[in-house]
Amino acid sequence: MSGAPPAATLPAPSGGMQGWLERAPAPVFALYAGLMAFGTYFAMYAFRKPFAVASFAHVAPIGGGIVDYKIALVIAQVVGYALAKLIGVKVIAELPASRRILGIAVQIAVAEAALVGFALIPAPWNIACLFLDGLALGMVWGMVFGFVEGRRQSELIGAMLCASFILSSGVVKSVGAAVMLHGGVSQFWMPSVTGLIFTPLLLLCLAGLAVLPLPNAGDVAARVQRAPMNGPARARLLWRIGPGLIALIAIYIMLTALRDFRDNFAADIWVEQGLGGNADIFAWTELPVGVVVLAAMASLALVRDNGRALAANFGLVGLGLAITGLASLAFSLHLIGAIGWMIALGGGLYLAYTPFNGLLFDRLVAVTGEIGNAGFLIYVADSSGYAGSVALLVAKNFGGLHLAWTHFLIDAGLGTCLVGLALLAVAAVYFRRHFAVTALAAV
Repeated sequence: MSGAPPAATLPAPSGGMQGWLERAPAPVFALYAGLMAFGTYFAMYAFRKPFAVASFAHVAPIGGGIVDYKIALVIAQVVGYALAKLIGVKVIAELPASRRILGIAVQIAVAEAALVGFALIPAPWNIACLFLDGLALGMVWGMVFGFVEGRRQSELIGAMLCASFILSSGVVKSVGAAVMLHGGVSQFWMPSVTGLIFTPLLLLCLAGLAVLPLPNAGDVAARVQRAPMNGPARARLLWRIGPGLIALIAIYIMLTALRDFRDNFAADIWVEQGLGGNADIFAWTELPVGVVVLAAMASLALVRDNGRALAANFGLVGLGLAITGLASLAFSLHLIGAIGWMIALGGGLYLAYTPFNGLLFDRLVAVTGEIGNAGFLIYVADSSGYAGSVALLVAKNFGGLHLAWTHFLIDAGLGTCLVGLALLAVAAVYFRRHFAVTALAAV
């Protein structure tokens, strides 16, 4: 492989906690690493999502009444997050492992400062603080996933990590709602206070990640060596998988937009369904989703062959897309209620969305045999995905679409299902034909 980065020397055995982890049985190591990764990203969500539970109904629309204040907040944060993802295409691909912990800590600190500014600066000028919050947090995922990829236990560790963003959004919003309802904290101070509540968990888990050993020789043999990628290495990988990757990214754009819309406006949807004012509903409607998706993703650890595992990831995406569409159709026909719909829709969305957040790309890198990292591909997809999220918000609010939140989510779910399944078939055919992976014939 011409132009590939030189192979890194495997580290010598270590002492202390790191040495114990190097010698630990695989299930023990996976549980430890998964819990540390889970806790880190779970805590990050406390600095990103709690604001969404507030209505800000008393704040006047901006732009001469054109844009609702809360919608402006959501758009500002998502634009900042999307910009960070775009920057992360290069930064995450080239980031050395030794700088991940510091990078995460700095991003969280900047996000908390932005949330304090959100409380101190009058509306609507504090909208800029949500942009800064999104910009600060957009590369946390890539830094955390760097501890996960390239290991024989990556599916087990990654499943726990991915469960964090499924469960955390509902939990931190429930905490944020409780902070307002029972703690007497204003809507503007609630996001920063919620972040502080989760800071001890963040610091504990960052310390736990810091002692994780690098992938060993067995991991490298099974999953290909992972290393920072320079410009030529990134270009070579994109050239090899470009057409199939474009189809996958198109699916991910739709899934990200739909998932972000459901996440940011869940409070508004529950109000439309007569279930507003219940702080716990955000958390317990996500718990069944987290359990199902965690089990599905963890089961892929049983598939050792990278080609078959890639095919299984495609299968999960297809199943998730189908559930997303069927749940929306069933709710529109009054066959299921609002709670059942939101749980089924969330299950389908996350079943399809979660593989794109690392495990599908981890196996794809292994299939190509290129020395590199999955973080690069994740951020290529993410930078596009969050652009789609902004586009969906703009279409809903400025494109003449005056549907209620619920009806808009139903239509978006049906459209994502139909178009996504067609694109998935295109991607499956491409990878089957261009890589020696017979298992993809079954996709």
